[in-house]
Amino acid sequence: MEQKPPAVAANNNQLLLMMIMVVVACSNYMISGAGAQPSPGYYPSKTIRSMAFGEGYDNLWGGQHQTLSADQTALTVWMDRSSGSGFKSKRSYRNGYFGASIKVPSGYTAGVNTAFYLSNNELYPGQHDEIDIELLGTVPGEPWTLQTNVYVHGTGDGAIIGREMRFHLWFDPTADFHHYAILWNPDHIVFLVDDVPVRRYPRAAGNTFPDRQMWAYGSIWDASDWATDGGRYKSDYRYQPFVSRYRDLKIAGCEAAAPASCQPVPASPSGATGELSAQQKAAMRWAQQRSMVYYYCQDYSRNHANYPEC
Repeated sequence: MEQKPPAVAANNNQLLLMMIMVVVACSNYMISGAGAQPSPGYYPSKTIRSMAFGEGYDNLWGGQHQTLSADQTALTVWMDRSSGSGFKSKRSYRNGYFGASIKVPSGYTAGVNTAFYLSNNELYPGQHDEIDIELLGTVPGEPWTLQTNVYVHGTGDGAIIGREMRFHLWFDPTADFHHYAILWNPDHIVFLVDDVPVRRYPRAAGNTFPDRQMWAYGSIWDASDWATDGGRYKSDYRYQPFVSRYRDLKIAGCEAAAPASCQPVPASPSGATGELSAQQKAAMRWAQQRSMVYYYCQDYSRNHANYPEC
């Protein structure tokens, strides 16, 4: 092997050291900069109090697949071959903030849908409204998907006209609890993850916005026909039970029977109900640029005559 002169070896070592420093600097930027969750500057999950499950909710179905914590503030639900489970708010609302900290199961969870949503399907069967947060299970090595969706006046009935936006989250939702919330008021719907707005759905012209009273729901159920890779992977009950946990349940807003003077929950630190702050908008851009994997307005295989808001 050829032996290089000391000066050449020293220069090469300096060059190598400089290259290492550049790589480290770039890595540090990616970890502490582009990859770090930004502050939205507004934290409704910290200011709205948590409630005991029985204060705001009742079991709806699959009661044998639910258990409450000793202090009645945390609910465990599970799905197996025999059933899933669901719960529903005691009261209906015409606007509000609805949140829950959720932890989903790990391992093989294809087909499993852990949901937190608003709906009036029992009041308006066949013509209902719905606002969805759904955590969709996966196969090992692939990320969970967060799906947000809006149905208006029956677009979730019969011929489905969904308004989906999906994300691969910037954290592992199986490792710990994270707070998922819907802020719904007469001006817009904001979907939040740990107070970061990930999507804003504004009121637009036409019949594209849900404005009738709704209840809050949570559930775990088998959505094998579509949830994981379009239904490619199904629930496999060799891995049952599939266990999800809810805690920090929060509801604030105007009940359906509240007087007209009842004010919606502010959407931003200024107290405005219809606008996000510049800091919130920046956080939302970060979430969408980093984690969004599907947006219905950008899907040109769909008939956009059904989506005038796009």
